[in-house]
Amino acid sequence: MSRDNHVFRLKPLHYLHVLDNNTNITRVLTGPRTYTRQEHEEIVCGPVQMIMIRPRHYCVIENPVVRDENGEVMLDEAGNYRLKHSDLEIRFAKEKEPIPGVPTSQIYEEPFPLYPGEKLSGAVTALQVVAPNTAIRLRAVRDVQVGDKQLSAGEEYLFHGPGTLVPQVGVTILKAVPATIIQENQALKLRAMRQCIDHTGQERQSGDEWLGRTPGAYLPNVDETVVELVAARVLTEKVALHMQALVTFTVGDVTRSAGEEWLVTLHDADSYIPDVYERVVGEVHITTLNSRQYCYVLNPVGEDGLPQLGKKELRRGEISFFLQPGEKLE
Repeated sequence: MSRDNHVFRLKPLHYLHVLDNNTNITRVLTGPRTYTRQEHEEIVCGPVQMIMIRPRHYCVIENPVVRDENGEVMLDEAGNYRLKHSDLEIRFAKEKEPIPGVPTSQIYEEPFPLYPGEKLSGAVTALQVVAPNTAIRLRAVRDVQVGDKQLSAGEEYLFHGPGTLVPQVGVTILKAVPATIIQENQALKLRAMRQCIDHTGQERQSGDEWLGRTPGAYLPNVDETVVELVAARVLTEKVALHMQALVTFTVGDVTRSAGEEWLVTLHDADSYIPDVYERVVGEVHITTLNSRQYCYVLNPVGEDGLPQLGKKELRRGEISFFLQPGEKLE
């Protein structure tokens, strides 16, 4: 409809903005009605359809109007609508159950018009459903209250599924974080991005790495990152693993010094997952001698578990053995 017309027939659920050039005040008219424009008036918006939010949807409004305790729109001294300039407001449809953390002023059961200065940011959007074994990584872009926790600008947190993510002003969505499935004979290598408490309750420092060994779905918390999924190395009667300690550590009653090397055989475990403080140098295959064979082993390992450098040991068959770290056949 041309704005030069003086008569406007507003349909139901439509509205327009009328500017009074004498007072410079813009007011909102809603349908159904027939409106006759005066000479000192100007149509600055509309007629346009009201915004309708379907169930389980929301919309974002820029420069929202200010409302009082009763939900009524407030005016300034000149009669203009008061706005929260450069701010945002998220509006929701009325649901059967109250939406946690959302005030009633942001719940709209009926279609509503935009007041002068307000602007719809984007389109009416469906609420995001978070599946089981999935989380959404979120970041606070301003100081904001999330549930019972006060977050500072820049802090990140996770929303765990299953559930419906309710958007909040001051919080932006970063990405979806799927769970990693840990199967039997597998472990998940994790790294701390900053000082935190892991799922077992142990304190971790920034840069620390550790293995999650419990089978099932694992969702890293906001301060953790997944490095890789580690598969177990299967040991047999004929194959052993040559291991080396990267740092000094203690497992049970055994202390390994950095650089120390040892073998893991079938007598120790039928499968082995190297921890973060050790590495697999390689596989060692068994050496078998029959009754008509013999060999010399250089630098044989003594009772103290250390190679006896420069020595040579004769071994006669029938015998089967693994060469220990530092040993070699002549």
